[in-house]
Amino acid sequence: MATPTVLIVEDDSAIREMLRFVLQQNNFDFVESNNATEAQNVINRHPPSLILLDWMLPGLSGIDFAKQLKRDQFTRNIPIVMLTAKGEEEDMVRGLNSGADDYITKPFSPRELIARLRAVLRRLTPHASDEAVEVDGLRLDPASHRVLIDDQPLVIGPTEFKLLHFLMTHPMRVYSRSQLLDWVWGPTAFVEERTVDVYVRRLRALLTPTGHDKLLHTVRGVGYRFSLGEP
Repeated sequence: MATPTVLIVEDDSAIREMLRFVLQQNNFDFVESNNATEAQNVINRHPPSLILLDWMLPGLSGIDFAKQLKRDQFTRNIPIVMLTAKGEEEDMVRGLNSGADDYITKPFSPRELIARLRAVLRRLTPHASDEAVEVDGLRLDPASHRVLIDDQPLVIGPTEFKLLHFLMTHPMRVYSRSQLLDWVWGPTAFVEERTVDVYVRRLRALLTPTGHDKLLHTVRGVGYRFSLGEP
């Protein structure tokens, strides 16, 4: 799966610079604009995964731009996170009623920002295919929610099942912990990256008796890869 692209719509150059830095540090792709008209042109050329939208913009406001995007069939499904200095409950309600999926009040911490963006993206993760997948005698069937090893059933928890399904259907590519959180964990917010390590260990323990743990490789300093090759 492609790295999520965030469209930054913010007229304050200092805030844009800070947002660029935070997104780069957390392996997001991004594009940027300083007003709604420019942002609309960016979206028309290449729709982003998510829009980080400032409330106060020159010309068309962030609130009105969000409403415009949600009325358009072409852009209505792009998630919007509203970024603003307005912290009153009434303002928050207005932001969400405009179509925003979440609302972040300035000032905010980089960690909070990234957690909120990831939480919104997880809610939009498409359902995986129901087609069964098999590698070296390890068979996973999403339709029946069963895992078999050499035709013998494996008792496996729901999160380990989702993690194994993702890895088996995306072999030969290294995924970082943050990427696995984005694409496997679902809508739960503020899940720490070390959670991935815990579930990888659990999954390895389940696969060890039959030797299938050798399919799951740790790439030191990067993340995890599912493959038949050498680590």
